[in-house]
Amino acid sequence: MTGFVPDPSTGRVYTTGRAVRSTDTTPGGRLRLDALARYLQEAAEDDVADAGWDEPYDWLLRKASVTIRGYPELGEHVVLRTFCSALGPRWAERTTTVASEPGDLIQARAVWVAVSRETGAPAPLSPAFHRVYGPSSQGRVVSVRLSHPAPQAGVQRRKWPLRASDFDTAGHVNNSVHWAAVEDALTLVDWLPARGGIEYPQPILPGSEPVLAAGHSPGHLDVWLLADGARLASARLAR
Repeated sequence: MTGFVPDPSTGRVYTTGRAVRSTDTTPGGRLRLDALARYLQEAAEDDVADAGWDEPYDWLLRKASVTIRGYPELGEHVVLRTFCSALGPRWAERTTTVASEPGDLIQARAVWVAVSRETGAPAPLSPAFHRVYGPSSQGRVVSVRLSHPAPQAGVQRRKWPLRASDFDTAGHVNNSVHWAAVEDALTLVDWLPARGGIEYPQPILPGSEPVLAAGHSPGHLDVWLLADGARLASARLAR
């Protein structure tokens, strides 16, 4: 994703706001990426509640990409505009733009898979979902295919212990926590990302003992969370 997608001319666009608090920022006052992830998820949940849409399935994040023109700072008020931007048989893409007084700063595009609450299996999107969220997608189709490579042998690795507070109501590590691992890896470079993507091949479940792996080259940073040789999550960031 290189540019910002405009808001759709038709269909539902939900708008909400957040104040950037001290719990959301680095010591220097920059909005952290894990806090941004929370803002995005909360905006999505607020949108669903406001729409009055209630179906018997949950959503699991498969992948997301971000483009960043600037980072909100401590004390700023940001506005988030979010809408369904593409569809698949059992998943949907949500685009969210974060803006402050100067204008649009960040745009994220996240692909969420609908899963049955009874079986945990991917569930077809219902007619009710299409009525509420379909028009803004304007016929666009999105894939859930993942593309990040496995880590090479020479990347740095260290244990990344989990905490009880990392787990959410789905029983696995919340999506924002993976971005906290990315924030840890950012200490390896002297720049902030202008674009990036994150993928979630497997949920991180209780009892897991992840390893944080990271490698970088000029202007690029790759991050992985691994367990027993399997990829749990990966992120690719660029200057």
